[in-house]
Amino acid sequence: MNEEYVFRWARAHSLSPIHVDCATAVMLKILDGKCKMRAGEKVVMELLYDQVKFSPGHMFGEEFHRLIGVARGSSDEALRNFIYEKRVLAETMISRPVMKEFKAMIREQGLLAETLEEESEAA
Repeated sequence: MNEEYVFRWARAHSLSPIHVDCATAVMLKILDGKCKMRAGEKVVMELLYDQVKFSPGHMFGEEFHRLIGVARGSSDEALRNFIYEKRVLAETMISRPVMKEFKAMIREQGLLAETLEEESEAA
């Protein structure tokens, strides 16, 4: 899975504002260290976030994106804890069914399918 594939996927599958928020929440979870996705899936989600962060979200905007930008270049524990708090807040604002639908959609539409195949081949 590479940046070009995710770029093409994102262009072919325009995400709704709530799906942009879901991608933002997943990015926060990756950054706070609580994400249980496989390593390859995390990379794909980071690439997807990079493609959609300039798209309008339903609830999350520039404040979240600036925070993510700072956190990506930092290993500060206090910042990680702050990211955790923001992520928990974000997850309370997005219903579980919406987040589950988002994750199912990106799997069904092939974004994570190649990641699973690549990890199986590497094993």
